[in-house]
Amino acid sequence: MKEKVLRTINENNLIKNGDKIVVAVSGGPDSISLLNILKEIKQEKLLQIEIVVAHVNHKIRKQATEDEIYVKKYCEKNRIEFYSKSIDVPKLAHNNKIGLEEAGRKARYEFFNTILEKTNANKIAVAHNKNDKIETIFMNMLRGSGMEGLKGIEVKRDNIIRPLINCERIEIEQYCEQKQLNPRIDETNQNNNYTRNKIRNQLIPYIQKEFNPNIIETINRLSSLITQEDEYMNEITQEIYKKIVIEETNNQIIISLKEFNLQKTVIKSRLIRYIIKRLMGATISIGKIHIQDIIKLCDNNIGNKYLTPNKNIKVLIKNHKIHFFVQ
Repeated sequence: MKEKVLRTINENNLIKNGDKIVVAVSGGPDSISLLNILKEIKQEKLLQIEIVVAHVNHKIRKQATEDEIYVKKYCEKNRIEFYSKSIDVPKLAHNNKIGLEEAGRKARYEFFNTILEKTNANKIAVAHNKNDKIETIFMNMLRGSGMEGLKGIEVKRDNIIRPLINCERIEIEQYCEQKQLNPRIDETNQNNNYTRNKIRNQLIPYIQKEFNPNIIETINRLSSLITQEDEYMNEITQEIYKKIVIEETNNQIIISLKEFNLQKTVIKSRLIRYIIKRLMGATISIGKIHIQDIIKLCDNNIGNKYLTPNKNIKVLIKNHKIHFFVQ
């Protein structure tokens, strides 16, 4: 499995000599395998890297403290710098009126970035695997996602890397046995009240049994094709943006209304998402209905009109220009 991980690293330029990596480790099979492989890569001088470990105790499971002790002991044994933090995720979710999964994700990445800055590291390695990627694609399909959602979990985004993304869960479990890692097991993964667990434990096994035993690899190939096409469309969108942008500041982007309206609908949609992402850093809470409303607003160019698709963005049509404001 180490060879497969190294191929993923090299083919996607995930890690370079001199990198310092914060490895996110829960103690489960995926994350402890990732840590062990990166440790071996360092020890065998296959890459000249430094690694530190970040562990979050979510206070959801009774065994959470034992998970933390397990990871800490591994780090002590292998002389790896270890950082941990206890976060009351159920309380965080309640206070912010969000789901447990979202609250946990936000808490984790905030902590990982804190450790990144504290240790002068430059990358965060997380242990998503091929099965996680396929489960995410199924979830996005069920939600009616577009092309972006069918790409699944990307191998890298910004400073976050996923060296295990081409490894299947069964390979990881076998690796843990071979290396006698004795990972911690999260029994909540068997709770089918969660959509992801239903997909993992019921939907995918059913498809494997009744339709396609290689569905994981089949969907992964689909994801690769979609990713290639999406990257090409992103390049086209950026080229058109450069031609139609009139002004860009930290809190405002102005583009030509006439040039925007000359574009195909698919490019209009991508331009809107691209502009909002440039302003906000993300397109969270901007859905299909918001994009359709903005396109209609631009089509019916009569006087000064505006939309507020969410509390952060205002879109104004004025003097034959489209103004995107951060509110």
